Amino acid sequence: MIKVNHLSKNFKLYDSPSDRLKEIIFRRTYHHIYNALNDVSFTVNSGQTLGILGKNGAGKSTLLKIISGVIFSDNGTIDVEGKVTGLLELGTGFDKELTGLQNIISNGLLIGMTKEEIQQQQASIIEFSELGSFIKEPIRTYSSGMVMRLAFSIAMHAKPDCFLIDEALSVGDAHFQQKCMHYIKDFKQKGGSIIFVSHDLNAVKMLCDYAIVLDQGNIVAEGSPEVAVNHYNRIMAKLDEQENQLLKNEDGQNFGNKKAYISTAELLGEHSKSNMISSGEIAYLNVAIVANDDIQNVNIGFLIRDRFGQDIFGTNSHHLEQTLSLKKNQHYQAVFKITMELSPGKYTITLALHSQDNHIDDCYHWVDNLLSFQVAGINGYKFTGVCRLNSCLCVSER
Repeated sequence: MIKVNHLSKNFKLYDSPSDRLKEIIFRRTYHHIYNALNDVSFTVNSGQTLGILGKNGAGKSTLLKIISGVIFSDNGTIDVEGKVTGLLELGTGFDKELTGLQNIISNGLLIGMTKEEIQQQQASIIEFSELGSFIKEPIRTYSSGMVMRLAFSIAMHAKPDCFLIDEALSVGDAHFQQKCMHYIKDFKQKGGSIIFVSHDLNAVKMLCDYAIVLDQGNIVAEGSPEVAVNHYNRIMAKLDEQENQLLKNEDGQNFGNKKAYISTAELLGEHSKSNMISSGEIAYLNVAIVANDDIQNVNIGFLIRDRFGQDIFGTNSHHLEQTLSLKKNQHYQAVFKITMELSPGKYTITLALHSQDNHIDDCYHWVDNLLSFQVAGINGYKFTGVCRLNSCLCVSER
């Protein structure tokens, strides 16, 4: 069990290294305070996994370093039952000039293993890491994935009661990630406590019993993984607002006879309530239309493009058999309900008002890249490629 009570941590930041010396000599303040954590409290019981989400700089890594004893807090307490170990920033505790074999000994001692335990577990550590003959090579020659393999293998053989994981799994290959996930699930079932920090929203939903969201050192949301992921999505969506505005103003084309035009539009996930959604989530594309003339047989359409500008999917009201009729000086609201079975990534939406089934004959308004949205995490089963097609499997004996 891990119990964190009212934890706070501040750092002194200096504009230049010389300011530290000036502060000592002149007894004046040359630093400013950065509040990394502010009154953070939570409990992780035995057999539970807590997910921690937050943008870069939110305080996630600082929190795990305090729990693991790498740094100390300014205020608050931490109560831990049993041995704590884990994967912090990739490569923490390794000497790059030493071989993998030598680092098993030095890192093992660092995380609390005895020399006898390291000797007994050494063969198993090497086998689990799957590094083979590379175990005799210096760490500086390893890829980030190889470093993660060794770090995870040493940590799990330390037989902790509480396991801390900070983004380390994201650099491994799919095979080893699955191997690690299997160990984590087994560790949890045996009563271990886990704190899992990751930007992989699908992994948080799959592994965690509950989650918290950190923003500027504060817990701004806590609850089920779904609740936390949705709040995190809204935070990340705000960070993309400036980028989205650039897409609208610089990359887009805006043309048409303006007999009718698109005044505003937005895309909102059903659960996220933002333009950052999960793959498989239902999203609503809301489009406001203004008519400058009486027009019959008007169609509204949208086109989704990926970050490379490739057309991913598009349709319009003609194909959906819902042609519109507009009256002069009237305002209209059109809503597309879309199940976003797209792979994670960034996308743009182009919108158009036209006659017939395309914009070739009468284009009233065309706006390129009016909206941007991001797909982060996957609801349901994983897939590869651009999109997920509805599929099922039936096996019978012949």
